[in-house]
Amino acid sequence: MHRRLVILTQGFARTLKAKTAVSLLRYRPQQVVAVLDQQEAGKTAQQVFGVGGDIPVVGSLDQVKDANTLLIGIATPGGILPEPLRASILDAIRRGMNIESGLHAFLGDDPQIAHAAYEAGVTLNDVRKNDERDVAQRKEINDTCLRIQTVGNDCSVGKMVVSIELAQALSLASQDAAFVATGQTGIMIEGSGIPIDCVVADFINGAAEKLVLQNQHHDIMVIEGQASLVQPRYSSVTLGLLHGCVPHGLIMCLELGRKKVYGMEQLTIPPLKNIISLYEQAADSAYPCKVIGIAMNTKNITDPAIVEDERQRLRDEFGLPVCDVIRHGPDELVQAVNDLQKELHGGGVIQ
Repeated sequence: MHRRLVILTQGFARTLKAKTAVSLLRYRPQQVVAVLDQQEAGKTAQQVFGVGGDIPVVGSLDQVKDANTLLIGIATPGGILPEPLRASILDAIRRGMNIESGLHAFLGDDPQIAHAAYEAGVTLNDVRKNDERDVAQRKEINDTCLRIQTVGNDCSVGKMVVSIELAQALSLASQDAAFVATGQTGIMIEGSGIPIDCVVADFINGAAEKLVLQNQHHDIMVIEGQASLVQPRYSSVTLGLLHGCVPHGLIMCLELGRKKVYGMEQLTIPPLKNIISLYEQAADSAYPCKVIGIAMNTKNITDPAIVEDERQRLRDEFGLPVCDVIRHGPDELVQAVNDLQKELHGGGVIQ
């Protein structure tokens, strides 16, 4: 059954929490029938989210036809279900719609929602639910596949978007490249992957390694990073993913203008040179690796002169290609990947 989605944001449409909605509207608009949000009803997705074109934002499911799935379009700290969304979920279930959720709080474990779904005969798809129980073995890894991983100076800086845009651009350039999803939104877009941040700690590295083994028939894999080594809440996920994927190259992602750690405003993000050094040391302890490019997220900067000045400053400081994959396109990062591939071919790491 093809998904015909209504994306639920209900009061969170104009917050960073709506990043799942934004990503589905950007990369799978053909599957989206409407966005459900009473506060923004009567507008288009483009007007509210900056993507999605004429997809309508509605205030009630009465206004929607031919939809079969309600997708929860927000990601909350801790993955808790906000109570304002509950009534909409129950309404969708009564209408016979399946529910897709990327929250840490599994809808299948919620007695009221689970009972309603059972009575209506609909499916609750908790994307983050998994039974990963393998540890990393560091065996049978095929080094003819170039492994590129996005990393960040904080969480929620656009690592998934950079990964998708880079993989798509490589494919358009006739490279056999795959996007490897490691988070709930990426999985909803790609239809495959493992939700690394919801794997039991001992098995994070093993789950990441499994993704490598599943995708190494491609010439290049672009692995979606998670969180940050300097994010006090989620750094364990970042390190486990880094060591499990054993990447050849890293793309450093950052949000231009962000100075404080997301969700912890009392903490200042360390200097980028320190963060790059930390990542390269952490990755190199498992496998030879380096940062090969910088991806800027400039969504909050309206002045193009500021963007270009910062872009040049980063180029000058680090001697790396720098771009915003949405504003500038990912061509500079594509070239960086191609250059690394040639370097490793010549150096004998990739045969």
